[in-house]
Amino acid sequence: MSMVVTQDRPLASVFRQVGNGAFPPVVETFDRGKTIFFPGDPAERVYFLLKGAVKLSRVYEAGEEITVALLRENSVFGVLSLITGHRSDRFYHAVAFTPVELLSAPIEQFEQSLRDNPELSWLMMRGLSSRILQTEMMIETLAHRDMGSRLVSFLLILCRDFGTPSSEGITIDLKLSHQAIAEAIGSTRVTVTRLLGELRDNKMISIYKKKITLHDPVALSQQFT
Repeated sequence: MSMVVTQDRPLASVFRQVGNGAFPPVVETFDRGKTIFFPGDPAERVYFLLKGAVKLSRVYEAGEEITVALLRENSVFGVLSLITGHRSDRFYHAVAFTPVELLSAPIEQFEQSLRDNPELSWLMMRGLSSRILQTEMMIETLAHRDMGSRLVSFLLILCRDFGTPSSEGITIDLKLSHQAIAEAIGSTRVTVTRLLGELRDNKMISIYKKKITLHDPVALSQQFT
């Protein structure tokens, strides 16, 4: 989803008004791989993503971690308590997938702003609808037992949500390490390196400064479905 705007204002400017100016949202930064919150942490703040990408995942008893969403700029997250209607602990593990810059506000202030500002409620609904669609796509991706198909499905999701047109095709506007990709799709760095190498040898992708370009996403999708 591209930058969400109202008729005349972006979501960032609406979010900055949480607290009515008396207690403005604070800016927080996280390096790649750093945890923003763990499952079970108290749900005390709501976050707005200014720069970078955030990975939301679920950790299961066996230790397996499944990626359910990869959030881009202008996303709001950490709002599950508001949706369920009662205070609850964090459900997801939120990690900085790239270096990120966030705005955060106490959940009580955000809840009051939703009551006072129908504009913010509408933008929230639009953003959460996009999140649900991406989560469904991620679940479908992880259902692939063949790791090559899983990797391609993941790249196509990134192409949809982070892609920018270029002369060579669609470039994923994220610097992606092989390790980060492996963690997102439940694979290993060695396997991801090999599979990306095969895609590059077959002229399906190119990689420059850790940014991946899909030369023909439609053809790539058809080949792996």
